[in-house]
Amino acid sequence: MRSYSYYVLDVFSGVRYKGNPLAVVLTGSDLDIKSYADIAREFGYSETSFIYYSPEEKALKVRSFTPTGFEVGGAGHNLLGAVAAAILIGWDIFAGQQGGKFVIMKDDIIGLSVDQSIPGAPIIGMRQNTARILAKVSNEDVARALSLKTQQVLSEDLSPAVVSTEATHLMVPLKDIAALGAAVVEKKLLIKIAEQYGFEGFYCFTIVKNDPQYLAQARFFNPGIGIDEDPATGSAAGPLAGYLLQKGYVKPETDYRLLQGAEMGRPSVIHFNAGDEGIWISGSAVIVMEGKIHI
Repeated sequence: MRSYSYYVLDVFSGVRYKGNPLAVVLTGSDLDIKSYADIAREFGYSETSFIYYSPEEKALKVRSFTPTGFEVGGAGHNLLGAVAAAILIGWDIFAGQQGGKFVIMKDDIIGLSVDQSIPGAPIIGMRQNTARILAKVSNEDVARALSLKTQQVLSEDLSPAVVSTEATHLMVPLKDIAALGAAVVEKKLLIKIAEQYGFEGFYCFTIVKNDPQYLAQARFFNPGIGIDEDPATGSAAGPLAGYLLQKGYVKPETDYRLLQGAEMGRPSVIHFNAGDEGIWISGSAVIVMEGKIHI
């Protein structure tokens, strides 16, 4: 029997029992795929991250899996929570690095920024590539997949679009908060559309009017990989930031905040800043539990 220490963090929140829960397992080295999948299924969170520090590569190594055994990449809550866990338990994960802070997510090098001014809740920034708009999807198809009326899905300057940074998701602009709250996923239809257009999940959002805190509010659905709904999705917030920049809804190199997870009772705050050189997604994370897992 092998035993590994783990921590559970609430990610994209500076408050416990909010945000997106993530298990982070300290492995010491790479595991076999079956072990990754078994542990992720046992925790049952939308994603579980596995970390160790590689002295040879002078970097924290991270891999993440869903409960269905699907490996997740990109700069999302799975990476933010993994980095926060390493920092909070005292690992010096940036020693010897040249040209800025970074981690290795599977095989990809991802740039980071770290602010530890708030004890116990570091603010981690993760760099994503500039966004690419790949395709449009019809309002009628999107509305059916979300059990909404066609007129609740916007169709003019903002309309359903497949957008990619490291991850590829469908950006779904909705009319208002009421439409966002009314969305109910028809799983088979959503999966069919995602397979047809080559994206992962639906990132539904609405621009919030007259709110000094948030530019937008969002929900994320990705049942194709076992995520019925996610409280916070950094890998989708990046494409949204890039999409809104290209459509003129945000200013370049300017900080904005996005609220996700409110409908689930787990409000999550995602900060984003988009520019010509890339997109930064950032937020806090706090440890809520720790223990040992045996395989």
